Amino acid sequence: MLNKIILQGRLTAEPDLRQTTSGVFVCSFTGAGVRDFKDKNGEKQTDFIYVVAWRNTAEFISKWFHKGSLILVDGSLQSRKYEDKSGQKRTTIEVVAQNVQFGEPKRKDSPQPQSVDVEPDVEPDLDSEDLPF
Repeated sequence: MLNKIILQGRLTAEPDLRQTTSGVFVCSFTGAGVRDFKDKNGEKQTDFIYVVAWRNTAEFISKWFHKGSLILVDGSLQSRKYEDKSGQKRTTIEVVAQNVQFGEPKRKDSPQPQSVDVEPDVEPDLDSEDLPF
């Protein structure tokens, strides 16, 4: 099964950059995207999508994207289970960003670079016995 998603939207808040206990950067943000069609009242609906990025991509997002920035995200969908603060078991679906791009040209008052080379995140080297299927 192919798991590939491409999204365009605006950040709803500043990206949240953190580090794991082993020092790996992780950045999360919510992107808002407007649907192409209108509802029965003639209004367009907005979807809010949770996105997470790791390592170099996480650092890049936290440095160059801010609340309101238009971002293009190329990644995959992931579901995971966790326990919330009250002990309830929860499931969430999120986009794991593999590549991101600026969604709009540089403004004169913005420090955004014209182009940036970001090394792609390296996937772990797995052999077929490590795969869950």
